[in-house]
Amino acid sequence: MGTVFIVHCIDTEGPLYEEFTVPFEMIKNIYGIQIEPSEENLRKLRNGEIDLKGNEIAVQSMIDKQKMATKGSWEEIETMLAEISADGFRRELPDSTGGGWVYSWFCMDHVGFTGQNPRRRDAGHHKIFDKYLKMTKEQNKGDIVQFHHHPVSLSGNYNDSGTAFWGTENLNQILCRKIIDRQWFPTAFRPGFHTERPDSHWFLEQWIPFDYGNQSYEEEKHEQLDMSGGRFGDWRHAPAEWRPYHPSYTDYQSKGTCKRWITRCLNMYARMRQLTQEEVDKAFRMAAEGENCILAFTDHDYKDMVYEIKRVRELIAKSAEKYKDARFEYCDAVTAMRKCLNLAKEDIGLTAEIKDSRLVVTSKNNIFGAQPFLAVRDKHDNYYWDNFDFAAENMWTYTFDNNTIGLDFVDTLGIAANNSYGRCEILTFSDGKFKKTILNQQ
Repeated sequence: MGTVFIVHCIDTEGPLYEEFTVPFEMIKNIYGIQIEPSEENLRKLRNGEIDLKGNEIAVQSMIDKQKMATKGSWEEIETMLAEISADGFRRELPDSTGGGWVYSWFCMDHVGFTGQNPRRRDAGHHKIFDKYLKMTKEQNKGDIVQFHHHPVSLSGNYNDSGTAFWGTENLNQILCRKIIDRQWFPTAFRPGFHTERPDSHWFLEQWIPFDYGNQSYEEEKHEQLDMSGGRFGDWRHAPAEWRPYHPSYTDYQSKGTCKRWITRCLNMYARMRQLTQEEVDKAFRMAAEGENCILAFTDHDYKDMVYEIKRVRELIAKSAEKYKDARFEYCDAVTAMRKCLNLAKEDIGLTAEIKDSRLVVTSKNNIFGAQPFLAVRDKHDNYYWDNFDFAAENMWTYTFDNNTIGLDFVDTLGIAANNSYGRCEILTFSDGKFKKTILNQQ
């Protein structure tokens, strides 16, 4: 008997305020059609009563009332979080073990943006991360916090999204601060706008073993024009199956010999790549035939998560009734990978010391990727990332000198590494000593 490991991934971005005119702006920007903003015209658009040159159904899906509904303040979000975190809500549909719903909060930092912020994003390092990490620790119900990232677009606007990891220091700044300020580093990742490209593929391959990005999906009849041709989330050639795969070095969509695992993750209720009964049936059929799989899906914390969870629960309940031989289990994003793939449990054994202005880092066992992630904070509160030198197997060094930074100018060092099991070890050095933090110890 196989098991369907059910993973609810939330792209966690904080409040999203939207003006009444947003649907009309989207129609103008995407389809080039100008419509006077009014309640009456919005009603007609949602009913398909305005001529949109054959795009009526696509627009209806795009501006669906439930899909467009957002929570514009932390107060609104916190009210919803209290409801969905309650034991009664979590256990409305117990899994095969009797367990309740589990959340994996993939948190984003709105930093590095320089343009307009019309949707009033909560900007700043740790602003969103701290809220959800505190909540998961206080509730202690099996939820986890992981990493979500939107590259800054060339416009610099908060409501736009780029695709490039390289070219700015933004991503390194975020991770350096997570290591040094919070003794935290991600093990699982959800890409902003579902988008990966060669640079992010190779970045992830160095440090993050579990990737919930694959949105491979059969061509939709009424495809959204702004999402066509792989514009956002190009997974057209990836496996459309509920089973993780190792990607190819040259193409993250193809199976290959890279080390990280990529698994499929569809949208809960959205205008594209939406989870359907047919897709949930596929996962349960795999389990009924004796194969483990991961049924992962995603939404946002600023959406009506009560509605979306209940909708997906109905799909799960129908599949569970249809495939009675299939087990299903609610899991966090790290545990699901471990269980589905039967990954061997192993620690890292990360240690470090400073000898004559040289940092020497060793690990007892293999880490994931080529090197640990090195973070440095100087005495002026500037953060830096840099590469290690390779000294020997499972040994790396870094030299503090005029070509890098003098040790006398260093306030804090941070070193982080995952392994292929998904265990994470972090070393921080300040006041003359190293402190170790271990994440995902189960």
